[in-house]
Amino acid sequence: MRPLAVCVFCASGPVPEPAIALAGEVGAAIAARGWSLVSGGGRVSMMGAVARAAREGGARTVGVIPEALVEREVADDQADELVVVADMRTRKGEMDARSDAMLALPGGLGTLEELFEAWTSGYLRMHDKPVVVLDPDGFYDPLFTWLESLVGTGFVSARGMAGVVRATTVDGALDALASPEVAHQQRAVVDQQ
Repeated sequence: MRPLAVCVFCASGPVPEPAIALAGEVGAAIAARGWSLVSGGGRVSMMGAVARAAREGGARTVGVIPEALVEREVADDQADELVVVADMRTRKGEMDARSDAMLALPGGLGTLEELFEAWTSGYLRMHDKPVVVLDPDGFYDPLFTWLESLVGTGFVSARGMAGVVRATTVDGALDALASPEVAHQQRAVVDQQ
């Protein structure tokens, strides 16, 4: 199997230290598999930690950042490639185009927005890339409990819920990103529409 370019969505603001450590563990694991990292191009918080750890492990890192955030001096200027774009919408499109799979770690509104767009785009057959949520501590449990409660109401379908894989360990998440079975399962969900 060819090396993957993994797009990681995660927090870029102040978060507890265990979340920073998780991001670092993910970056190191991506590097250990010989993969590359695509990120939001920030050098702070979890976003910075995942990129630094990936680089320290020898992975190529690509950061995609809106010009306004470069001006705030939060850009990951150590990235192997730093792509500066006009706005957040362009950023997401560029991150998507440069990646083979998407991994969401704990994060805030921006992370949720990125996760939902990747998840929805897969459901709508706009891509067939695996979408995985790494959640070792139950951060996303309330969200998924709510979404699962909507299955059968007409607002959320079971096929839609199957479009994302949840993992509780870094290795489990990365295995899911690389798994032909996961990609096939998610494509099957899309094809059943």
